[in-house]
Amino acid sequence: MLKSSNWRNHINPIRFWDTRKGKVHSAPYHAVKLYIMSETLKIFIPMAGWGTRMRPHTWSKPKPLVSVAGKTMLEHVIGMFETVPNRNIEFVLIVGPYLGELQVPPFVKEKYPEMKVHFVVQNEMKGQSHALWVASEFMHGPAIICFSDTLIETDFSFLSDETADVVAWVKPMPDPRRFGVAMVDNKGWVTHFIEKPESMENNLVAVGCYYFKNAEKLLSAIEEQMENKLTTKGEYFLTDSITFMIKSGAKVRIHKVDSWLDTGTIESTLETNTYMLDHGHDNSEEAAQRADTKVIPPVFIHPSANVEASVIGPHVSIGPDCKVQSCVIRNTILDEGAEVTDSVLDGSFIGREAKVEGHPTRVNMGDNSDVRL
Repeated sequence: MLKSSNWRNHINPIRFWDTRKGKVHSAPYHAVKLYIMSETLKIFIPMAGWGTRMRPHTWSKPKPLVSVAGKTMLEHVIGMFETVPNRNIEFVLIVGPYLGELQVPPFVKEKYPEMKVHFVVQNEMKGQSHALWVASEFMHGPAIICFSDTLIETDFSFLSDETADVVAWVKPMPDPRRFGVAMVDNKGWVTHFIEKPESMENNLVAVGCYYFKNAEKLLSAIEEQMENKLTTKGEYFLTDSITFMIKSGAKVRIHKVDSWLDTGTIESTLETNTYMLDHGHDNSEEAAQRADTKVIPPVFIHPSANVEASVIGPHVSIGPDCKVQSCVIRNTILDEGAEVTDSVLDGSFIGREAKVEGHPTRVNMGDNSDVRL
């Protein structure tokens, strides 16, 4: 942790706190920057919620393993961090009991065999801060915290020069009243957060991604929050922990994003699918080479999917091992192994190994379902 305002001075030595040796050192700017970039950065992804708004799909799998634009939500979230400047990165995935702890670890180990990752189970759904408290053994050094249903477009490379104690990513929204907003003073520092404000004069909505220069300070704030039993509807919110940090002198700034995607509901997941296919997550050219199938871009059709005598698109994602025959499908997601025959689908979400056969309709089906219309 830096102890001097000379952070950007490339000549004079600056003083910093060595978290490994527990004492203050002096060193040139570039040496300190190399130290910070070599220090292990933890990326926490809390994902232990029950996913009730995504049912029936979350009856059989945790929400982060729901598919959108050809990949699971968890794969998209992990892919966001490609621009993080630190050389040493460890992921801490905070999963829920039963479906989360059974399905997420083997999925991650298969998809990312080289990734250093820790799994922590949050057995009680007591909120965001509680999830991090459960993972307290990993709460040290620099950290990024990003919720599993948050997808943003941002470049993390600026963190190599970051001097603030906390960075909160925000997006200006026309109507912020359904969200939590950051209140900022005339110098650009966050003074506090407000959940679901009554007015619309401050529209800087916190999107669910944060950087902490020192995770130990966040953990102390979480413990203070829990000691004071500061909850909203029985849950401990992370923004309240950050407000405790601000009261203790932490400097918190915002970082704006232009794109913020959500997969909290079926409708928002279909909207996210549309946006991602429109912005480069399709394979329309490859899909258009299929015989006996008309493709209306953008679409994603997995190479192992079998699609015959159909019109696909726009905004359709078809997962691996799907079977589609004699269909017209648009604005729809077919998860792995789904089968659709003689149907017209629009605005639908078909779960893994579910089967649909019959008349034009709009369908939201969970895994292993079988419907004939």
